[in-house]
Amino acid sequence: MKILITGAYGQLGNEIRVLSEKYSAWEFIFTDVDSLDITNQKAVADFFQKTQPDFIVNCAAYTAVDRAETEVETATKINATAPGILASAASEISAKIIHISTDYVFSGEAFLPLSEEEPVKPTGIYGKTKLEGEKNCIKENPESVIIRTSWLYSAFGNNFVKTMLRLGKERDALKVVFDQIGTPTYAGDLAAAILSIIEIAETEPEKFVSGIYHYSNEGVASWFDFSKAVFEISGLKCKVSPVLSKEFLTPAKRPSYSVLNKSKIRNTFALEIPYWKDSLEVCMNKIEK
Repeated sequence: MKILITGAYGQLGNEIRVLSEKYSAWEFIFTDVDSLDITNQKAVADFFQKTQPDFIVNCAAYTAVDRAETEVETATKINATAPGILASAASEISAKIIHISTDYVFSGEAFLPLSEEEPVKPTGIYGKTKLEGEKNCIKENPESVIIRTSWLYSAFGNNFVKTMLRLGKERDALKVVFDQIGTPTYAGDLAAAILSIIEIAETEPEKFVSGIYHYSNEGVASWFDFSKAVFEISGLKCKVSPVLSKEFLTPAKRPSYSVLNKSKIRNTFALEIPYWKDSLEVCMNKIEK
């Protein structure tokens, strides 16, 4: 079994790389922009024909939410066009594809956990391009699995947890928004879920059910709660004050509420999903080693 990972230098790609060592019977092909241009249809088709992967996991994304408002062309190429190219090339070699999407496809105006059937209404370029990527992926390969996630962090790359740890050491006090509600997601847990899904597909192919799924850790938090937990676990004495989002104006609007309902992915693939604070502690132990 060959598993091809795009966006291998990112948070999720790196977490899959770590876990890949447990799957010695599988061959992993890790790619990023330096080894595969996923926006180039011919390059992707040629690469897939040469390597013949059984599974493609598309972790690549343009995730600079605010910059996307001005860098529309780049965000569109990576988030919208590339998933369709990858899905089409996967279909040509009868490979399965798992594509990672985001809670930003929703308006953020809900007040109950969002199911996969909830109407989509992205408000910014990042969310709009990611939604277009979902559509292109399914159009080119109806057997695709789309996994929407939220508030991703890991021991790799830049993320909210690392930013809080740095600021907590530099400052005595911080202001963090409390009117944006969601669920932090440890990329290591999402990586494990993806590999579990592939493992199921290998042993029981009929259980690989295409469609859109939601995955985050369990529980609910505001960014204020998230930051407080980071400082509690780390032992940093930085004081955190809750503030409204309007005190931090940004080019792109953030969802006010984007808690994801995980029932579908949990039931379909028999996944155990950890509580967000437990996973935060696991990740922070790795960061601090």
